[in-house]
Amino acid sequence: MRTLDFVQPICYSAAMQKGQLVSSTRSTLTMLMGPLDANHYGYVHGGAIMRAVDEAAFISATRHAKKNVVTAAIDQMSFESPVHLGNLLILKSQVNHVWKTSMEVGVRIETEDPLTGEQSFVGRAYVTMFTRESPPRPNQVGRRPDRNEGPASLRARRTGLRGGGG
Repeated sequence: MRTLDFVQPICYSAAMQKGQLVSSTRSTLTMLMGPLDANHYGYVHGGAIMRAVDEAAFISATRHAKKNVVTAAIDQMSFESPVHLGNLLILKSQVNHVWKTSMEVGVRIETEDPLTGEQSFVGRAYVTMFTRESPPRPNQVGRRPDRNEGPASLRARRTGLRGGGG
């Protein structure tokens, strides 16, 4: 069995620099995929996986912001292999980057056959979350990052590869 890498953090917010580590936003969500999640061929619907991705991102974003959060956008999501009925869906998430009113959460999607223990990589998703109050309005999630932990922003690299502006 090969070791599966994790979504790497790209920078820390000021709150994280004051003692809140990226590891404090990590979450692993494991779900059994049942008949309501699958089509008549036994493959799990992409929408069921998207719902689970959103839930995993919510957990990580809430751990960081300590406030109610909502999904603003799913920046990118890809599927490289299918998830079958009866498999476990494993979602590993963490906050990757924090801006003034929003944050990016990376989610790694894996599947496991519970009978054999065989795991495989399904895909990744990048979710932009922000905090909401009542009445709804964006508010600050943390100060702008003071430093990068890598040579370049992961988000900037992804955006540049797609030809987008940001």
